[in-house]
Amino acid sequence: MKLTIHSSFLPQNDPDAALAFYRDTLGFEVRNDVGYNGLRWLTVGPAGQPETSIVLYPPEASPGVTEDERRLIAEMMAKGTYGSLLLATPDVDGTFEKLAAGDTEVIQEPTDQPYGVRDCAVRDPAGNMIRIQQAG
Repeated sequence: MKLTIHSSFLPQNDPDAALAFYRDTLGFEVRNDVGYNGLRWLTVGPAGQPETSIVLYPPEASPGVTEDERRLIAEMMAKGTYGSLLLATPDVDGTFEKLAAGDTEVIQEPTDQPYGVRDCAVRDPAGNMIRIQQAG
């Protein structure tokens, strides 16, 4: 069996802010931008990797989610404890400097972790934790 990762999903509560962060700040390509019933789904991905995408979705559109669950999801997003993503770069320090020079919310500066990686952490506009580790 051969499997690849096609898409992962991260919640977003402001599609314009999400688009600005993933396209303009991280440099991802916009692969799809779909509106339906006043909501918007964005599909983005790293340039040169067309087989891997992130779908930025409105969590309130998830079927079967109760109103209480929607409130809980909104609270968790605001705290930054709902969604997360791990990215890799050949230069975590340089990437961090570029992100920190803008208005990106910094959670952790580049750090050598006891489990053997060097990484940093920021939040996207929806509060999702974005960890970036040194590749290789």
